[in-house]
Amino acid sequence: MNNKFVASDLLLSWSIPFVVLIFWYVVTLGQSSASLFPPPSDVGNAVIRLMKDGTLAKNIEISSVRAAAGFVIGGLIGFFLGVVNGQFRLAEKILNTPIQMIRNVPHLAMIPLILIWFGIGETAKIILISLGTFFPIYLNTFHGIRYVDNSLIEMGKTYGLTRFELFKDIIFPGSISSIMIGIRQSLGRMWLTLIVAETVAAKSGIGFMATNAREFMLMDVIVLSLIIYALLGSISDYVAGLIEKRVLRWHPNYR
Repeated sequence: MNNKFVASDLLLSWSIPFVVLIFWYVVTLGQSSASLFPPPSDVGNAVIRLMKDGTLAKNIEISSVRAAAGFVIGGLIGFFLGVVNGQFRLAEKILNTPIQMIRNVPHLAMIPLILIWFGIGETAKIILISLGTFFPIYLNTFHGIRYVDNSLIEMGKTYGLTRFELFKDIIFPGSISSIMIGIRQSLGRMWLTLIVAETVAAKSGIGFMATNAREFMLMDVIVLSLIIYALLGSISDYVAGLIEKRVLRWHPNYR
């Protein structure tokens, strides 16, 4: 019975992309490969061609490693500062204002400065992705901790729990749903930032593949690059959703 529900949910979740694919096929029916918007068959041929020479797998791997590295670095820093500022008022007074000031500067607007400081190597891309993923996790961790039911914390103190035990048994479980929202928001910003970073300054990766294809008007490769970004974003969000259900299986809304 559960398998039927899973299959049904999967069909529903992919119904709109499937309809878009059919519409795409119908609209581009009869168009040549030299058209400004290639038919699905051309994109499929591009997949086969790039898989045969190893270009596709290599660029997907490079982009995925960049995205993961930036997400882990930015996410860990955001989580740590969110926990510290959420639990200690003094830390909030010292750190929160400068963090909010930096947050109001669009991280993509910092691309020229980052490129001047760190060049066009991997460091610049990872720093840019880290900036993009830092703030959603920080804000949701901070607010998640602050909005934990105070009566539960007082009850924990009454039972003699230490500060660490309070965090482990009450504060962290109470804020995990908010933290997971921050993680899913950060995943979206991660791919968005990666697209821009690889398009502006890169010698490898999916964005570079698309930029290089633009120079030679290879529309099938450009469209394929966009589809890959969309699929990677969907897969990462799906995995985050599974983790969210796993860690919040005790919560009635996630059963």
